[in-house]
Amino acid sequence: MEISSSRFKAIAATLGISFWFFIITSTMGIFSIENLLIFFSFMMIITQVFAIKLSKGLDIFAKINTKIFLGILFVTVFTVYGIYFKILKIDLLRQNSQDESYWITIDKSKPGDVFKQY
Repeated sequence: MEISSSRFKAIAATLGISFWFFIITSTMGIFSIENLLIFFSFMMIITQVFAIKLSKGLDIFAKINTKIFLGILFVTVFTVYGIYFKILKIDLLRQNSQDESYWITIDKSKPGDVFKQY
């Protein structure tokens, strides 16, 4: 973002701020598409008019916004995988041999059971 133009930074910051506006209003139960469009338009005009003066601030906001968003995404993905693995009783480390687990147990194969595949 440091080598990007100030206009591009303004667009990226507007999208980030609009995303957080959507998240906050949705959790509060007062979201409407009209309010989002009005907010987005207002922020786009303000950030584009003052893009050069706000350039360093927009750069800092973009970095913080990215770290927060990726952190939330990281935690959410691992939480969902943890829940799925717990429900399906999948033992990733294969520490416990369980009867109700979905892991396939591999028996020792005899030399005559192995065939060449071409």
